[in-house]
Amino acid sequence: MLTINNFSKTYQGGKKAVDNLSLQVDAGDIFGFIGHNGAGKSTTIKALVGVLDYEEGEILINHHSMKKEPVICKQQLAYIPDNPDLYEHLTGIQYLNFIADIFNVSGPLREERIKKYAEQFEITGNLGDLISSYSHGMKQKLAIISAVLHEPKLLVLDEPFVGLDPKASIVLRELMHELCQTGSAIFFSTHVLEVAQKLCNKVAMIHQGKLAFSGSMDQLLTEHAGESLEDIFMQTLQSH
Repeated sequence: MLTINNFSKTYQGGKKAVDNLSLQVDAGDIFGFIGHNGAGKSTTIKALVGVLDYEEGEILINHHSMKKEPVICKQQLAYIPDNPDLYEHLTGIQYLNFIADIFNVSGPLREERIKKYAEQFEITGNLGDLISSYSHGMKQKLAIISAVLHEPKLLVLDEPFVGLDPKASIVLRELMHELCQTGSAIFFSTHVLEVAQKLCNKVAMIHQGKLAFSGSMDQLLTEHAGESLEDIFMQTLQSH
């Protein structure tokens, strides 16, 4: 579903944010992408969703090149940044209808999905309000709903649990599992390693732009018997 081959990104001034990164995310995967601040997570995510241009390597979404076929790639994915930038002059329902129009989600289907997800995230009563009146958590919920309206093949999230209350975090985790059961894949960065350990079947660690580990969560925890993902992460930082 997502293939990253030998991806590197160097910013002006010569700073290499990501150095020769290769990853494979398959249908059904909930793939955690972890690393310290400045490790290269956000650079990688912005490149793979088409926000950031790159010169080295290749990024494929469902076998299509982000560089050569960006529109096809973007039709198959959804991206939620760590601080969603929504159109605050719209109401919640206007924004959701706008996103559904972009992805050609039919009227009956969009109504069904909006009703379902709005009820799950408990914002049905706020959909008629201007987004400018929403709290950060409510904006995060609206962004999540807008991202799953077209049932993307790949859902990419940057720190998705920041700003969500405990109940909404549980709803999001259940939604991620639900999407993966239908053949989609999830790729997300997080600093909440306890959540990543429980939620992900695969994980990659990036340190100073380079891949430190990539593989199954079970494999990682088996190799470090009795240790948590947080313990392993701290050891990885110290050994690099």
